[in-house]
Amino acid sequence: MEAGRTIIQDQTAIGGPALPWIDPSAFAELMLCWELRSLRLAREQAGTVFFDRGIPDVIGYLRLIKRPVPAHLERAARRFRYHRTVFIAPPWPEIFAPDAERRQTLAEAAATYDAMVATYGGLGYELVELPKAPVAERLRFVLDRLAEPGPLTPAPLTP
Repeated sequence: MEAGRTIIQDQTAIGGPALPWIDPSAFAELMLCWELRSLRLAREQAGTVFFDRGIPDVIGYLRLIKRPVPAHLERAARRFRYHRTVFIAPPWPEIFAPDAERRQTLAEAAATYDAMVATYGGLGYELVELPKAPVAERLRFVLDRLAEPGPLTPAPLTP
């Protein structure tokens, strides 16, 4: 489950302040904690694990809203690495729809996409854009890409 969406649901349910429209810095810290825990849990699993979001998303979010990125968040993004290949979904107006947790406009979603491209790219990840296609075709695209010969090894962890 996506960190941001779940945090918004939980904070709303308990009347908590760690919401992007109330306290964006607290929201970002909770997202960081969620992503670090997700990485730890993934390391306990056998086989391939896909992440919907990651630590770099928190950096991209803070940059997008023009907030400072704390040094510990930068360190986390450099220390806790994901696979070097990252699949990224471009804005898709035909299927875009805001909801209770996602209050973004399409223009904000496009700006978020740009921030994620810059952030992941700046951290040395290889970005592969997903096609605007039905889910089954997107899945086939990802599986075909992962089956290609080449350096699809995880990015190294640094101490």
